[in-house]
Amino acid sequence: MTQDKTAPGVEDAVRQRLRSLRLARGWSLDELGRRAHMGASTISRIETGHRRLALDHLVALATALDSSVDDLLAGPDLEDVVIRPERDEHRGIIRWPLSRPDDPSGRQVVKIRYPEVTSPQEPRVHPGYDWFTVLEGTARLLLGQREILVREGQAASFDTMTPHAFGGAGGPVEMLMIFDRHGERAHLDQ
Repeated sequence: MTQDKTAPGVEDAVRQRLRSLRLARGWSLDELGRRAHMGASTISRIETGHRRLALDHLVALATALDSSVDDLLAGPDLEDVVIRPERDEHRGIIRWPLSRPDDPSGRQVVKIRYPEVTSPQEPRVHPGYDWFTVLEGTARLLLGQREILVREGQAASFDTMTPHAFGGAGGPVEMLMIFDRHGERAHLDQ
């Protein structure tokens, strides 16, 4: 019978995840031990590789850490970590999606670059709420009957049932935007 050569790598990853989760919560070995009904020395030996991982340990530790065994055993994340811009050549907009599409909060975070707006866009409405901060340049926010200039370092938030449109004032503008599910569909699927 041959031994699975990937097991040590998986075990090392699990040990690292356990330690990272414990430290992220600010818990000592004693605190995690109390919550998992295990001895602190057992947890220490598990984290350092001096004790072999057992399924009953994983279940108790995952429960105590408000995680799942699946999350602890997850393989290495091999997905591309580089965020590449999405370009809308027709409208001159560039987007960098910064949150995962399946984010359980339903919110999407996007860095977006709008070109300068010389003539007002057609304002749109949709259910929800939008938030943004200007990273570079000045944003022209058409909100209802008002035109609001939001300068670098400033932020704005508003109910999106008010007709609204964005663009750069005096040049392009880069903004960090947060959309709820409705705003994501309205702004990113245009």
